[in-house]
Amino acid sequence: MIISITLRFLKSLSLIFFFSVLAVSCNTWKVGNSGQKKISSKTYVIIGASSGMGRGVAEQLGKYKANVVIAARRTDLLEEVADIICKSGGRAVVVTADMSKPEDLIRVREAALKEYSKIDVWINMAGVTAIGRFWEVPIEDQMRVIDVNLKGFFYASRTAVDQFRKQGNGVLINVASVMGEIPLAYQSGYSATKAGIRSLDLALCQELRLNGYDKIKVVTIEPWAVDTPIWKHAANYTGVEPKMAMMDDPEKIVNAILRKSLRRKKIVPVGWKAQVSSFSANVFPRFSERLGGNMVEKYMIETGPETPNTQGSIYEPIPEGRGIDDGAKERMKEYKKNKNK
Repeated sequence: MIISITLRFLKSLSLIFFFSVLAVSCNTWKVGNSGQKKISSKTYVIIGASSGMGRGVAEQLGKYKANVVIAARRTDLLEEVADIICKSGGRAVVVTADMSKPEDLIRVREAALKEYSKIDVWINMAGVTAIGRFWEVPIEDQMRVIDVNLKGFFYASRTAVDQFRKQGNGVLINVASVMGEIPLAYQSGYSATKAGIRSLDLALCQELRLNGYDKIKVVTIEPWAVDTPIWKHAANYTGVEPKMAMMDDPEKIVNAILRKSLRRKKIVPVGWKAQVSSFSANVFPRFSERLGGNMVEKYMIETGPETPNTQGSIYEPIPEGRGIDDGAKERMKEYKKNKNK
């Protein structure tokens, strides 16, 4: 009897998991025509828009003819993105800003209000990472990761929520990671900050509800590893080029962010790999951590090509890594191909 009940439970669990994965896969579809019309009347702020997923969201918003405020440290790239937005039919304001500096974020908010009078959606996407053994990554680098990825998200979220409370509505989207649920070896600081963002958002949701701000929504986006310039920008102390297995294309996350700016949900694991990881983290946490650790050991430590240690862009911007994607998947394929010759 116990075996029969267990089997029925597992069957039900499998069906729930199957349909949840199916539902989450819809998040990666492009916004439809009706959604695009809604977006065209809104003002979006994007922190971290000079490259990667942030740039992808900004350029797509231009195609949907939205009002966009883009912020990051690399002004030249922001101007490039703004030009693309305007040529696509949208409107763009550029603000040079470092997410770890609260005064910069206030300038972003004021620039948005001056130009557009209101902020409908505020998206925090800036991020840095330091890869390596916990005891080999300089502690200053780890603290810088926390300054940007966690304290920066606190500063930016507070700046956005203060404005939303005055307006009575708004959507705050914080891009975290599935690593917030399954912390990965060799990215201890990054994993810790992503778990912090998840907890911040869930606590903030309840505070807003309990204090009568039901029209202010908070969304946490949790991607799997994505092929963006973050791999070029990473501080790296592993001795090999930063990378991860089965990286997703940035377009998936871009689509999910734009869809969830219209149809809000608290936690959004993006794509089947993130959904499987999230499910596994909650059902088999220790197994998931071990499996993730073994995967990272293979891809971040054992697999080349070799490269010298670097602080990447965690303190100062670097010229490399200017696009939406990084080509890391192709570099991995080429490396394996040449290695097997």
